[in-house]
Amino acid sequence: MTGTEEPVLLDIRGRAAHITLNRPKALNALNHSMVRRIDEALTAWEHDPAVETVLVTGAGERGLCAGGDIRAVHDDARDGDGSASAAFWRDEYHLNARIARFPKPYVALMDGIVMGGGVGISAHGSVRIVTERSQIAMPETGIGFVPDVGGTRLLGLAPGELGTHLALTGARIGAGDAVLCGLADHYVPSGALRRLVEDLAHMPARDAVARHEQPPPQGESAGRREWIDSCFAAGTVEEILDRLLAHGGPDAKETAETLLTRSPTALKATLAAVRRARRLGSLERVLDQEYRVSCAALSTPDLVEGIRAQVIDKDRNPRWSPATLAEVTDADVERFFAPLGDRELGLAGPGTAPDTAG
Repeated sequence: MTGTEEPVLLDIRGRAAHITLNRPKALNALNHSMVRRIDEALTAWEHDPAVETVLVTGAGERGLCAGGDIRAVHDDARDGDGSASAAFWRDEYHLNARIARFPKPYVALMDGIVMGGGVGISAHGSVRIVTERSQIAMPETGIGFVPDVGGTRLLGLAPGELGTHLALTGARIGAGDAVLCGLADHYVPSGALRRLVEDLAHMPARDAVARHEQPPPQGESAGRREWIDSCFAAGTVEEILDRLLAHGGPDAKETAETLLTRSPTALKATLAAVRRARRLGSLERVLDQEYRVSCAALSTPDLVEGIRAQVIDKDRNPRWSPATLAEVTDADVERFFAPLGDRELGLAGPGTAPDTAG
């Protein structure tokens, strides 16, 4: 490979080490080799006194990262035994936890599209920057999957039920809402990013960001809190839908219609995962739970079907199985949280299995 074909570009400019996700044609989607490369770089830079800041950006004009390489997951779930996907998630979730605990400023430029696994390599960082171009989402229920990469913890910590709304619908949010929901810290206009990157080379991250940040634009979520909080506080997905339809407002009705297009099984597993994540506390315990959920999803028909409909064939017409919420039993949901024995992720250490939170 030549340098420009490397999926992750690494370089050091002054005091800042740069990670550039370099698969612009795939909107910088993460694969296993990219995760390992980033982890190796963080190991080197953590112990390099010349590196004071780490910066992660995406190549191309469209965004930081559209998520994990779900085509590979589709093929593995359909034709393989799921072991390749499980191995990818194991290393990816370890990387997510490492980013959250990284001892130096970890600056993520969340410009453009940031979804799924892209949230995992950015929103756990200590300095998270959004722009007027930012479109952030955890859209997993649309492919028969459940938010992962620590997403159920991030969304569970959002004010009120805003995170529950985002987890179930997969809705995209902009800069103002990302800051409100706790997925980002600072707003910098996209036109100032080049100068920000230059400043990071020769000044502390907090000073460089302070030089360019502006107040974030007003988002939509604050004005929608009342109905989102009241509807999404319900104990079941069915009750959430009932409340949305009874509300009478056009936004609530549109949200109900969106939910009805999502995988019924994924919706119920996602609601349970977010609620449990709130009780689990640490990111490590939540990632342990998400690993159970993700591995369980590999053997469900909806994951293969959802990726087929949205990404492979692009007919946007998934045939979910079961097809309705009423057909998804409590036992179906509980299966996502079943212990994995010696295959547990184990980030939180022995004796701290996620099911101990109830």
